Amino acid sequence: MSLTFNLEKQLWKEGYQRVIGLDEVGRGALAGPVTVVGVIMELGLEVLPEDLTGVRDSKKLTFRQREEMYSALTHSDCLSWAMASSSARIIDKVGIVRAVEMAMIQVVKKLSPVDFMILDGDFALPLSIHQCSLVRADDQIFSVAAASIIAKVRRDRLMSYYHSVYSQYGFQKHKGYGTEEHRRAIKALGFCHIHRRTFKSSWQKKRFLLK
Repeated sequence: MSLTFNLEKQLWKEGYQRVIGLDEVGRGALAGPVTVVGVIMELGLEVLPEDLTGVRDSKKLTFRQREEMYSALTHSDCLSWAMASSSARIIDKVGIVRAVEMAMIQVVKKLSPVDFMILDGDFALPLSIHQCSLVRADDQIFSVAAASIIAKVRRDRLMSYYHSVYSQYGFQKHKGYGTEEHRRAIKALGFCHIHRRTFKSSWQKKRFLLK
Protein backbone atom coordinates (compact mmCIF):
# COMPACT_ATOMS: atom_id res chain seq x y z
CA MET A 1 0.00 0.00 0.00
CA SER A 2 1.34 3.43 -0.94
CA LEU A 3 1.88 6.13 1.64
CA THR A 4 -1.09 8.52 1.95
CA PHE A 5 -2.84 10.76 4.41
CA ASN A 6 -6.27 9.45 3.41
CA LEU A 7 -6.91 8.15 6.93
CA GLU A 8 -6.24 11.56 8.42
CA LYS A 9 -8.61 13.12 5.84
CA GLN A 10 -11.33 10.59 6.64
CA LEU A 11 -11.00 11.25 10.36
CA TRP A 12 -11.27 15.00 9.74
CA LYS A 13 -14.49 14.38 7.81
CA GLU A 14 -15.80 12.41 10.79
CA GLY A 15 -15.24 15.43 13.01
CA TYR A 16 -11.86 14.73 14.58
CA GLN A 17 -9.62 17.80 14.54
CA ARG A 18 -6.42 16.81 16.34
CA VAL A 19 -5.30 13.51 14.82
CA ILE A 20 -1.87 12.32 15.93
CA GLY A 21 0.31 9.69 14.30
CA LEU A 22 2.73 8.02 16.72
CA ASP A 23 5.81 5.87 16.19
CA GLU A 24 8.79 4.76 18.21
CA VAL A 25 12.41 3.93 17.40
CA GLY A 26 14.85 1.87 19.46
CA ARG A 27 12.51 -0.77 20.87
CA GLY A 28 14.87 -3.64 20.07
CA ALA A 29 18.19 -1.94 20.78
CA LEU A 30 20.52 -3.15 23.52
CA ALA A 31 21.60 0.37 24.49
CA GLY A 32 20.21 3.86 24.53
CA PRO A 33 16.66 5.13 24.88
CA VAL A 34 13.48 4.23 23.08
CA THR A 35 12.31 7.41 21.38
CA VAL A 36 8.72 8.31 20.48
CA VAL A 37 7.49 11.08 18.19
CA GLY A 38 3.96 12.20 17.46
CA VAL A 39 2.92 14.24 14.40
CA ILE A 40 -0.31 16.19 13.92
CA MET A 41 -1.08 17.45 10.42
CA GLU A 42 -2.77 20.76 9.70
CA LEU A 43 -6.54 20.31 9.78
CA GLY A 44 -8.07 20.22 6.29
CA LEU A 45 -4.79 19.92 4.38
CA GLU A 46 -5.62 18.80 0.84
CA VAL A 47 -2.24 18.39 -0.85
CA LEU A 48 1.19 17.74 0.60
CA PRO A 49 3.81 20.45 0.06
CA GLU A 50 6.34 19.41 -2.56
CA ASP A 51 9.16 19.13 -0.03
CA LEU A 52 7.20 16.51 1.97
CA THR A 53 6.31 14.17 -0.88
CA GLY A 54 9.45 12.14 -0.19
CA VAL A 55 8.28 11.08 3.28
CA ARG A 56 8.42 7.29 3.71
CA ASP A 57 8.89 4.78 6.49
CA SER A 58 12.26 5.78 7.94
CA LYS A 59 13.67 2.29 7.35
CA LYS A 60 13.21 2.74 3.59
CA LEU A 61 15.24 5.95 3.39
CA THR A 62 18.97 6.41 3.16
CA PHE A 63 20.82 8.47 5.74
CA ARG A 64 20.86 11.50 3.42
CA GLN A 65 17.17 11.13 2.55
CA ARG A 66 16.23 10.90 6.23
CA GLU A 67 18.21 14.03 7.02
CA GLU A 68 16.54 15.91 4.16
CA MET A 69 13.07 14.77 5.19
CA TYR A 70 13.80 15.54 8.84
CA SER A 71 14.73 19.11 7.93
CA ALA A 72 11.63 19.51 5.78
CA LEU A 73 9.31 18.07 8.42
CA THR A 74 10.70 20.01 11.37
CA HIS A 75 10.53 23.30 9.44
CA SER A 76 7.09 22.70 7.93
CA ASP A 77 4.14 24.96 8.73
CA CYS A 78 1.61 22.22 7.94
CA LEU A 79 2.29 19.99 10.93
CA SER A 80 3.24 20.03 14.60
CA TRP A 81 5.25 17.42 16.45
CA ALA A 82 6.63 16.44 19.84
CA MET A 83 9.12 13.89 21.14
CA ALA A 84 9.73 11.96 24.35
CA SER A 85 12.14 9.19 25.30
CA SER A 86 12.45 6.51 27.94
CA SER A 87 16.05 5.91 29.03
CA ALA A 88 17.78 2.58 29.47
CA ARG A 89 17.26 2.92 33.23
CA ILE A 90 13.52 3.38 32.80
CA ILE A 91 13.39 0.41 30.42
CA ASP A 92 15.22 -1.72 33.00
CA LYS A 93 12.81 -0.60 35.71
CA VAL A 94 9.43 -0.98 33.99
CA GLY A 95 10.11 -3.08 30.88
CA ILE A 96 10.22 -2.06 27.23
CA VAL A 97 6.46 -2.23 26.64
CA ARG A 98 5.63 0.08 29.53
CA ALA A 99 8.58 2.35 28.66
CA VAL A 100 7.24 2.85 25.13
CA GLU A 101 3.76 3.45 26.52
CA MET A 102 5.04 6.06 28.98
CA ALA A 103 6.90 7.97 26.24
CA MET A 104 3.85 7.89 23.97
CA ILE A 105 1.62 9.27 26.71
CA GLN A 106 4.12 12.09 27.29
CA VAL A 107 4.03 12.97 23.59
CA VAL A 108 0.23 12.99 23.50
CA LYS A 109 0.17 15.29 26.54
CA LYS A 110 2.69 17.64 24.92
CA LEU A 111 0.44 17.98 21.86
CA SER A 112 -2.83 18.14 23.82
CA PRO A 113 -5.63 18.44 22.96
CA VAL A 114 -5.67 15.24 20.90
CA ASP A 115 -8.92 13.58 19.86
CA PHE A 116 -7.67 10.63 17.80
CA MET A 117 -4.46 8.57 17.85
CA ILE A 118 -3.03 6.41 15.04
CA LEU A 119 -0.60 3.82 16.41
CA ASP A 120 1.94 1.67 14.58
CA GLY A 121 1.55 -1.96 15.62
CA ASP A 122 -1.11 -3.98 17.39
CA PHE A 123 -1.73 -2.44 20.80
CA ALA A 124 -3.72 0.28 22.56
CA LEU A 125 -2.73 3.15 24.84
CA PRO A 126 -4.53 3.43 28.20
CA LEU A 127 -5.96 6.85 27.40
CA SER A 128 -9.59 7.88 27.01
CA ILE A 129 -8.94 9.06 23.45
CA HIS A 130 -10.27 7.44 20.30
CA GLN A 131 -7.53 5.43 18.62
CA CYS A 132 -6.68 2.76 16.10
CA SER A 133 -3.58 0.59 15.67
CA LEU A 134 -2.35 -0.61 12.29
CA VAL A 135 0.44 -3.07 11.59
CA ARG A 136 3.03 -1.30 9.40
CA ALA A 137 1.28 2.03 9.77
CA ASP A 138 4.68 3.68 9.24
CA ASP A 139 4.59 2.26 5.70
CA GLN A 140 1.05 3.44 4.96
CA ILE A 141 0.05 6.52 6.97
CA PHE A 142 1.76 9.87 6.42
CA SER A 143 1.68 11.18 9.99
CA VAL A 144 3.11 7.90 11.35
CA ALA A 145 5.84 7.77 8.69
CA ALA A 146 6.73 11.38 9.45
CA ALA A 147 6.94 10.51 13.14
CA SER A 148 9.22 7.57 12.34
CA ILE A 149 11.65 9.81 10.44
CA ILE A 150 11.90 12.44 13.15
CA ALA A 151 12.32 9.81 15.87
CA LYS A 152 14.97 7.93 13.89
CA VAL A 153 17.07 11.02 13.16
CA ARG A 154 16.87 12.36 16.70
CA ARG A 155 17.75 9.02 18.30
CA ASP A 156 20.58 8.37 15.83
CA ARG A 157 22.07 11.77 16.61
CA LEU A 158 21.93 11.01 20.33
CA MET A 159 23.65 7.66 19.81
CA SER A 160 26.36 9.40 17.79
CA TYR A 161 26.89 11.69 20.77
CA TYR A 162 27.16 8.65 23.05
CA HIS A 163 29.86 7.36 20.72
CA SER A 164 31.98 10.36 21.74
CA VAL A 165 31.55 9.31 25.39
CA TYR A 166 31.82 5.51 25.00
CA SER A 167 33.76 5.22 21.74
CA GLN A 168 34.90 1.66 22.38
CA TYR A 169 31.37 0.31 21.78
CA GLY A 170 30.92 1.72 18.27
CA PHE A 171 27.57 3.39 18.90
CA GLN A 172 28.07 5.70 15.93
CA LYS A 173 27.83 2.69 13.59
CA HIS A 174 25.17 0.43 15.10
CA LYS A 175 23.23 2.96 17.19
CA GLY A 176 22.94 0.51 20.07
CA TYR A 177 21.49 -2.44 18.16
CA GLY A 178 22.82 -5.96 18.52
CA THR A 179 25.34 -6.23 15.73
CA GLU A 180 28.25 -8.67 15.89
CA GLU A 181 30.58 -5.76 16.61
CA HIS A 182 28.41 -4.55 19.47
CA ARG A 183 28.08 -8.02 21.02
CA ARG A 184 31.84 -8.49 20.91
CA ALA A 185 32.34 -5.14 22.64
CA ILE A 186 29.87 -6.06 25.39
CA LYS A 187 31.57 -9.40 25.89
CA ALA A 188 34.98 -7.75 26.19
CA LEU A 189 34.04 -4.62 28.14
CA GLY A 190 30.77 -5.37 29.91
CA PHE A 191 27.92 -2.87 30.05
CA CYS A 192 28.24 0.90 30.11
CA HIS A 193 25.81 3.40 31.61
CA ILE A 194 23.41 3.44 28.64
CA HIS A 195 23.08 -0.33 28.20
CA ARG A 196 19.79 -1.99 29.05
CA ARG A 197 20.83 -4.48 31.67
CA THR A 198 17.54 -6.37 31.57
CA PHE A 199 18.35 -7.15 27.92
CA LYS A 200 21.39 -9.15 29.10
CA SER A 201 20.13 -12.42 27.64
CA SER A 202 19.29 -10.74 24.34
CA TRP A 203 22.78 -9.56 23.44
CA GLN A 204 23.90 -13.16 23.01
CA LYS A 205 21.19 -13.97 20.46
CA LYS A 206 21.75 -14.11 16.72
CA ARG A 207 18.66 -12.15 15.65
CA PHE A 208 17.50 -8.70 16.76
CA LEU A 209 14.62 -6.36 16.01
CA LEU A 210 16.39 -3.71 13.92
CA LYS A 211 13.86 -0.93 13.88
